[in-house]
Formats: sequence, C-alpha cells, structure tokens
Amino acid sequence: MAHLATEVLVIGSGAGGAVTAATLAEAGRTVTVVEEGPWIDADALEPFSLDEMVAKYRHHGLAAALGNPAVAYAEGRCVGGSTEINSGLYHRLPDDLVAEWQTRYGIDEFTPEALASYADRVEGRLSVAKVPGAPPASSAALERGATKLGWRNVEFARVFSYDDQQRGTKQTMSRTMLPRAIAAGATIVPDCRVQRLTRQGDRVTGARCRRTHPGGGVERLTISADHVIVCGGAVHSPALLQRSGIWRNIGNGLKMHPTIKIAARFPHPVDHGDVPMHRVTEFSPFIAIGGSASRKGHVAMALAETGAPYQDALAEWEHISTYYAAIRSEGSGRVVAAPGLRSPLVTYSLTDADLSRLARGLVNLGELLLAAGATELHPSVVGGRVVHRIDELGSWWDQVTRARANLMTVHLTSTVRMGENRERTGADSFGRVWGYRNLRVNDGSLIPDAPGVNPQAAIMAIATRNCDQFLADS
Repeated sequence: MAHLATEVLVIGSGAGGAVTAATLAEAGRTVTVVEEGPWIDADALEPFSLDEMVAKYRHHGLAAALGNPAVAYAEGRCVGGSTEINSGLYHRLPDDLVAEWQTRYGIDEFTPEALASYADRVEGRLSVAKVPGAPPASSAALERGATKLGWRNVEFARVFSYDDQQRGTKQTMSRTMLPRAIAAGATIVPDCRVQRLTRQGDRVTGARCRRTHPGGGVERLTISADHVIVCGGAVHSPALLQRSGIWRNIGNGLKMHPTIKIAARFPHPVDHGDVPMHRVTEFSPFIAIGGSASRKGHVAMALAETGAPYQDALAEWEHISTYYAAIRSEGSGRVVAAPGLRSPLVTYSLTDADLSRLARGLVNLGELLLAAGATELHPSVVGGRVVHRIDELGSWWDQVTRARANLMTVHLTSTVRMGENRERTGADSFGRVWGYRNLRVNDGSLIPDAPGVNPQAAIMAIATRNCDQFLADS
C-alpha cells in the first residue's frame, strides 16, 4: 500500500477543484489534487465527438436521474472535469439570485458586489470573450428568430481565447488553472478514485484511494492531509461524504435545469463544429432557449426521439441543428451512495408545473425556429408531431407528458448547500462541512439553487471567495 502526505488534499479537478488548487498553491500551500479520471490532452480528441464521449464522460455519457420522467445528464470524468467537455459559456450569477439566496440561506459575505469582485479575479486569470466577427449560422438563427419576434436575446461570452486569425481555444482547467497549480508546486494524481475519507473525531485525517496505473495495475493509496477540500461536483461530492459516514443535509435538494430539445431542419447547411453562443432571455429566469452540440450522432439521436421516420432528414443532417428550452425547476432530487453500488443513486422529481413550463418552452422554441427559417421541427417527445407550420405547434402542449418527454441536463447543483441556516445547509457560508474543522466542499454542490444560467462562472467565483476565507482562517 502506497502512502502520500500533503497539507491540502483537493478531491476533484473541475472548475471548483482546479481554482482551489491554483489559488492555494500560489499562496504557498502544499497541495495534492486527486482525480478519478485520466489526464487526456485537451487537443487529443475532437470536441463533442463519440471518441471524446467515451474517453472523458462519466459512464460514456450514459447517466440519468431516475424519476417520472427520468432526466439524462452528462458529467466529465477526466482531469479538468466538465470544463473539458462543456461549451465554455460564461455568465455571472444574476444579482437578484445572489440577494435571494443570501437571505434565504443566511450566507455571510455573499453580496452581488462581493461576488463581482471575485468574478473579476477569475476573468483576469482566464480569457473570457465573445466570438470575434459574425456568429456561426446555428447561433445566428437564434438571434434572427428572436429579433423577428421581438424577443430579448444575448450573445453569451465564453471561456475562450482567440488568435489573430480569430481561431478560438476553449480555456479548460487542464489548459489554465491546473498548469498554474503545477507551476506553483501542486501535484496532480489522475486515475485515482477516493473510496472514503478517514476521520478522527471532528477532523478528517485523509483519504483511502484506489489508483490505476497506465499499464492497468491497481494499487491502494492512502493520503494523509491537514485539510481536505472535496470538489467532485453535485453528484460525487455528496456521495463521497456519505460513503465516509457524513450524512447531515448531504445529498438532498439536488437541483438542475431540465431541458427539452428540437432538431430543426433548415433549407441550407448549418455549422456543426461548435455550440451556439446566443441565448433567448425573453422568458428568463424560468425558461432559457439556446443551442446544443449538433454533430451527426447528436442529430441522429435527436431525430430518433420522436419515434417518427427520420431517414430522409438524416440524409440531410448538415441542414439540421439541435436547440433546447431549459427551465428553472420547482422540483428537486437526491443523491444517495447506496451500499454495493459503485455509483450513487440519483433521483429527481419534476412537478406538474415543471412539465407545463417545459411544454411552454418547447412551443416557444418551435415558434422561434420557424421564425428563423426552419422548415421541419422534430421535438424530443415520444410520438411528438413533426411540425412544419406554426399552426401545428399547439399539438405539443398535450404531448409533453411524464410518459413521453425525453429530457436531459448538463447543470447539477445544490446537494451540499452553503449558509448559516443549519436546517437547510450541509456546509457553512464558505463550504466548511458542519461538524468538521478541516473538511470543506468547494464546487457546484454549494450553490443553493439552480441559477438559470451555466453555473461554471458562479462555481469559480465562489471557489475563489472560499479559498480567500480558508487562507485567512488557517
């Protein structure tokens, strides 16, 4: 059995873990980061390809929150976490939600002004920019349809840098924060699954792990640490805490943005190399409309979801792009580390109001795409009508049911909520788990509710804030 010792053990290397590692290492702390997944060069695989899904996604992209209906979700499982597989869209946490959550959960030093200062710091360390020049056709369709309907829309910035030829490079954690951490002396240990934390009284003493070597051999590894910071995301942070016997307000209150899609066929080819960066905000914060990855495989899956014949449409897949309507859900879910299962059990319960909102979002999205020039719409609803005209959209209202809706999400939060209200939270205002002096969480599971936007910017700003408090306190 191998053994390591470190001052700070960071578990997970996504947006929260990478920011934590870089901030603490650059402050002079001895930091070790363990990541369950492999280290794969950010340029090694084509973005949004099947090869990337197999190599970088947890369960090869086949994960779901059980419920009626189930909600499929995607997580990164590699060095850099989900920042390696997402679209890089960047949106600061809305000020009204910051104020609401501060009051509801009693979060100290959590104001729009404070978070803005931390967002400034994050953006100073990364490149956050809009696309130079004209947007790609798939994104321009959203802007065009919204403008024709008089709906508010915006181009989101992305965590991208651009060269003189306007070629963009996504600023994943493996390209940015993790190299900074390594340069400051941090150690990254990939292919290392933390099985459980070790505890003594009100302190965590380290972790027991299983590390897989490149040749396929597996060894047991124990790590002792003065401080442990769990950054495994909204599913795997609570699961690890539960496996370690820590349950109080851990794993409850899972939130997400349930999403319903349309595969839209246009009379002309559209781009397929990127994810549209325009968003329709007319119905915010409860409904957001945007675009998804649309490689041939994505298009085929989207077309197949109605169950209607789609061979004709697939033959012209270059003319098809997929779009979504996502909601802020009233429902919630749970993460439970069930004995005997390697992966936690994830459940989610949508309310009837959620289903109604999804139906409204689907109809709104269909109206927008027709206004943008789409000629054929395939909804992600089993048996859903394939629509060609605006007067056919009304049939979708009754078709979005628990038995027929195909839903997915990429945004999971709120399973270890932060704040001083101990009845509602699993950690204090800065991520310290209740009852433990040296155990913290610093990732999306701290966010008290679904933010209505991509949470990556909020995760990084909150993680930076919490690191400042850690450094001041320890």
